[in-house]
Amino acid sequence: MCGVLGIFGSKYVAQDLYDGLTTLQHRGQDATGMITYDGNAFQMKKGMGLVKDVFRTKNMMRLQGQVGIGHTRYSTIGSGGALDAQPFLSNAFFGVALAHNGNLFNAHELKKELFEKDHRLVNSDCDAEVILNVFTKALTKQNVDGDVKFDHFCKAVKSVFDRSQGAYSVVSYVAKHGMVAFRDPHGIRPLIFGKRKAGLVDEYIFSSEQVTLDILGFEVVRDVAPGEVIWIDEDRKVHSKVLTNKKHIPCIFEYIYFARPDSVIDKISVHKARLRMGEAMTKQIKASGVKVDVVMPVPDSSRTSAIALAQALKLPYREGLIKNRYIGRTFIMPGQAVRKKSIKYKLNAMPLEFEGKNVLLIDDSIVRGNTSKQIVQMCRKAGAKKIYFASYSPPVINPCVYGIDIPTHEELIASANTVEEIGKYIGVDKLFYGDLKDVFEACIVGNPELKDMCMACFDGKYKTGDVDDDTLKKVAESRLCEKACGQIEEDMGEDQLSLV
Repeated sequence: MCGVLGIFGSKYVAQDLYDGLTTLQHRGQDATGMITYDGNAFQMKKGMGLVKDVFRTKNMMRLQGQVGIGHTRYSTIGSGGALDAQPFLSNAFFGVALAHNGNLFNAHELKKELFEKDHRLVNSDCDAEVILNVFTKALTKQNVDGDVKFDHFCKAVKSVFDRSQGAYSVVSYVAKHGMVAFRDPHGIRPLIFGKRKAGLVDEYIFSSEQVTLDILGFEVVRDVAPGEVIWIDEDRKVHSKVLTNKKHIPCIFEYIYFARPDSVIDKISVHKARLRMGEAMTKQIKASGVKVDVVMPVPDSSRTSAIALAQALKLPYREGLIKNRYIGRTFIMPGQAVRKKSIKYKLNAMPLEFEGKNVLLIDDSIVRGNTSKQIVQMCRKAGAKKIYFASYSPPVINPCVYGIDIPTHEELIASANTVEEIGKYIGVDKLFYGDLKDVFEACIVGNPELKDMCMACFDGKYKTGDVDDDTLKKVAESRLCEKACGQIEEDMGEDQLSLV
């Protein structure tokens, strides 16, 4: 899961890109990058770390132009080094810059095919560069003689749809020909389209979340539709076409964990969805007969649901776990060792709120279980009498091949353990999980037109129709190998330098 951003502005765009990327920082803290175009050449800066650490004044002064693409990276495919940071740039077809959010689970096969059949070298392990090469190959193959039409871009995007397996939202810019954005045929990964007035011209934006548009002063035009391509030409005329008619199945985990609560994705308020998820747990908490003194969130994603649950149970809501906001999101940190270490610095428990109390902790999910276990130990040490733990999402029991870094069943504590066994492992007096039907309904209430969602990590139904046991095995082996290679590099002390 990454954050992708593209702006077709009318003046110096780098500052808007920088500000926009900070609103998407929660979607990825591994690396970040930015490409701008000044009418003659592309300028690029990308590197490992947070937005505020990668971009310096000298970089911002060099990133000239009124058009740009930005990215915050959360590593799934690829070892996570600087070479895998986005956006990517190709000299083919006038010059194309591209960034994406998502995951291609056939990226390795496509990379090999591109080299052997298309004679194109993909230099990184990032699937965005694979998409870039498929896209530019399809454009070049059409033998366009300078007069580029919308139909040329449609055919190129259709080639990406036909050859790529997985989920992706893409923003690209073709030098002197405009900005092209598209969303995978099932619309699994989000992409929002917006515009704002700048004097006599319109400026346009594509972003992974609506909050970016709000902060930068753009009005929402709409969500990019599943299988849709949008081209904004150099005259700022907007062309759009839906190339497929497959079922829309957006990722439910966006609403559970990844997206900011102030975002609206596919007409569903993330905030309201989480409120409803919290309320939906009221019945089973009451039915259990547990005596709760206080309801407490594990910050930050679970706050909304915890407030709703506390109100429904008519119990006090308290903030007893205080977060260090300068530590990244634990779940999306690369490497289990880093996760285990970071939680000690991320949260601190206030004994004042725990001593002698029966505490109901609310969290968005339990994936591997190690973070939950450490939090419970922290709360015990702070003096809690009893600890009940409620995950408002259902048990995560299956790998994700669409952009969440959950590559193997072995990493998922719920895959091979009962609720009681998980509760014992993390050290709680009682463990509760949200019901999948309740979570699904909590989302689609906001958009009755939406009939289904991708919930494969919960129910094992990979609804794109191209995932089988062999696919899951290959994806798991590939990712584990990449992570092992990345760990070897780290142990050897290999520097990962910024790309300037």
